[in-house]
Amino acid sequence: MNRVSIKGEEHPIRKIFSDDFMFTIPLYQRPYAWTNEQAGELLEDLLTSLGDGNDTIDQLNPYFLGSIVLIKSGPPDAEIVDGQQRLTTLTILLAALRASLPTEHANDLTTYLYQKGSLIAGINNRYRLTLRERDADFFKEYIQNEGGINKLKELNNFELMDTQKLIKENAHLFLQRLQTIAESHRIRLAQFLITQCFLVVVSTPDFDSAYRIFSVLNNRGLDLSLTDILKADIIGKIPESLQEKYTKKWEDTEEDLGRELFKDLFSHIRMIKEKKKLNKSVLKDFQENINPAAGPQQFIDEILDPYAKAFSEIQNLRYESERRAEEINQLFKYLDRIDNFDWIPPAILYLSRNRNNPDNLVRFFTDLDRLAAGLMIVRANINERIERYSRLLTAIEQEEYLFNSYSPLQFTPEESKNILRVLDSDLYLIQKIRRYVLLRLDAALSEGEASYNFSNITVEHVLPQNPDANSEWMKSFPSQQERDQYVHRLGNLVLLSSAKNTLAQNYDFDVKKQKYFTTKTGVSPFALTTQVLREQEWTPEVIARRQKELINVLKNLWRL
Repeated sequence: MNRVSIKGEEHPIRKIFSDDFMFTIPLYQRPYAWTNEQAGELLEDLLTSLGDGNDTIDQLNPYFLGSIVLIKSGPPDAEIVDGQQRLTTLTILLAALRASLPTEHANDLTTYLYQKGSLIAGINNRYRLTLRERDADFFKEYIQNEGGINKLKELNNFELMDTQKLIKENAHLFLQRLQTIAESHRIRLAQFLITQCFLVVVSTPDFDSAYRIFSVLNNRGLDLSLTDILKADIIGKIPESLQEKYTKKWEDTEEDLGRELFKDLFSHIRMIKEKKKLNKSVLKDFQENINPAAGPQQFIDEILDPYAKAFSEIQNLRYESERRAEEINQLFKYLDRIDNFDWIPPAILYLSRNRNNPDNLVRFFTDLDRLAAGLMIVRANINERIERYSRLLTAIEQEEYLFNSYSPLQFTPEESKNILRVLDSDLYLIQKIRRYVLLRLDAALSEGEASYNFSNITVEHVLPQNPDANSEWMKSFPSQQERDQYVHRLGNLVLLSSAKNTLAQNYDFDVKKQKYFTTKTGVSPFALTTQVLREQEWTPEVIARRQKELINVLKNLWRL
């Protein structure tokens, strides 16, 4: 077996952007993603290292730009496994410097952007860096070619892809910042960048060894994400003739979900497959136990694509069907209020398998909402939730009937009793669930989901927690024991907008109804609060009756 040669060498930028390297970005790489924050930080770091101009360039301390990982079997072709963000940004900076300097210096900088061809000899320009196919022509025209960067401002952002917008924004940032610097200092910056800024180039002749290096660098803290590494691993195992097709599927999915949710999706996929609490990194679990690279096309077609579609519909409330779509999306909205995400893997799995049966979806998600709400109300810990949803995932996979009393989707009689016990206790004191319960109750009372325009909704007492000694409250609730018995119970609680909450007073009941529980139009948007307005007095008997009525609404809502 031949030993793979891995080389690591330090090179100045003048060597990086020379005839020794012709960089290309393979299809499996993610798009350019640096924002103004990262690009601006790079430029400011360079300017700080450059100093005030008292030292000659060769007296300045070298500036280390990090490392890049290449597949490079021989000069000059080099495929970038890690480092495209820095190389792309450095190219934009070189183009911005070229546009801000006199012609003689600008011509020098062009040599670091592309190797000029010859019209007479029939030789085309050879660009030092070629982006992915989607962005390559744009980058050549507006960044690498002379004069292109000045035409960027004429482009309409609405007509640009996300990567192209970032390129435009970073170029504009560099141009603006450079205009604040004296020309002599811009020349020094160009000299410093070309001669005193260094990259460590790690090169290897094949993908497997390059990927191992890439993974090691990631584990040591470079800004490489789980999905970047998995993408390189998975797409790299697909036949070259199909890589463009599957790269597009991968990137379209990532763009639809957004980068953060796309990373979350892999955690949910891991849970669906492993059905247990994570005890190592998601990346290691994927590589060791799921191993999507063993069947990369199957993984993308049968797992990533359908699960991502389901996840997007759940997160964005955009399930579509000729029937019952509104009910299903409303259930997604209820589930989104749960204070954990452990319910999402079974939701993804069931939706991906049953999307064409809206009746089944309504029934399942009604019961999943019930289960997630119940576990939240009794404050089940993460181990209890993971164990319960793991059993549910198994039942879904094995196509068990989920609607009998033995299903992990359903409550046991003891669980229903515990949920009711919590709901019928001093609910206000359980801060993590009180607002959630009242919002669900309010929706049930209004026979649907009301639309509120308030930025915040709070829970308020009718009987105050600390009524004034001379108030009417002390006549209706004369003893501390009686006030303690009722004050934090569901029957004594209402929903208010935050604007009302800032005016909180221990008003007597009649005044409180008029000044505190009404709006300018006299009508509260909350069904719970409207009920209170109909009461003529507020006594222990009223709270007790109301407590019983509201508990019965919740019993019916969650079949307790």
